[in-house]
Amino acid sequence: MGAVFMTDRGKVRQHNEDSGGVFYNGSGSRLAVVADGMGGHRAGDVASTMTIQQLQKHWEESENISSPDAARKWMIEQVNKINEVLYNHSSEHDECKGMGTTLVAAICTDSFCTIGHIGDSRGYILNENGFSQLTEDHSLVNELVRSGQISREDAENHPRKNILLRALGTEERVAIDVKSIEVEQGDILLLCSDGLSNKVSDEKLKEILSADDTLNEKGGRLIHLANDLGGEDNITLIIVDFANESG
Repeated sequence: MGAVFMTDRGKVRQHNEDSGGVFYNGSGSRLAVVADGMGGHRAGDVASTMTIQQLQKHWEESENISSPDAARKWMIEQVNKINEVLYNHSSEHDECKGMGTTLVAAICTDSFCTIGHIGDSRGYILNENGFSQLTEDHSLVNELVRSGQISREDAENHPRKNILLRALGTEERVAIDVKSIEVEQGDILLLCSDGLSNKVSDEKLKEILSADDTLNEKGGRLIHLANDLGGEDNITLIIVDFANESG
């Protein structure tokens, strides 16, 4: 199993409020995490950085998580703890009031992947069944699509596309969606912030992930393409290859 993490400020934003990383626990299982912060006065990068630091610490201290049920339990417990930390921090620091972050996190083992998310950062899988999105955006526009009020095409350029219905740290309590999938050698997982998924089509994501390139080359191509298509937002991604140990 190989993995690569990349983040880029993009071509427009002054600061990068995304954060992320790939971390290992004592049994060698990986936790891959992407967080896209939001809030004024650079509070977004406070929220995303605190989230990643907390998850890294808790993961590195975790015991062997050998089943999807154990992974789900760990994910929910840690996210609830971190939500409380973020919410309290924003309440106690005026410059951080209203801060929050999206989150997409994946516990990756040789046999299964447990993915949890809040907000509109996404997880995708490329396997023998094709390329598919594993997460469902917690956004106003996605709710309008789900309820049939607008089409997916309308959603692409909707003026309220950036409005989230759920984020980490903005409320006293938060719900995280968690699902587990079986993985096989050769499957590829992509986690990303909306700076990538808003610019690059599913078809292009699949094409680049399927290419006979290293993980670093694939990640670089995706970031380069998102910037070529405007780069209006920060761009962050993690690619996990369930076969390839090289970068």
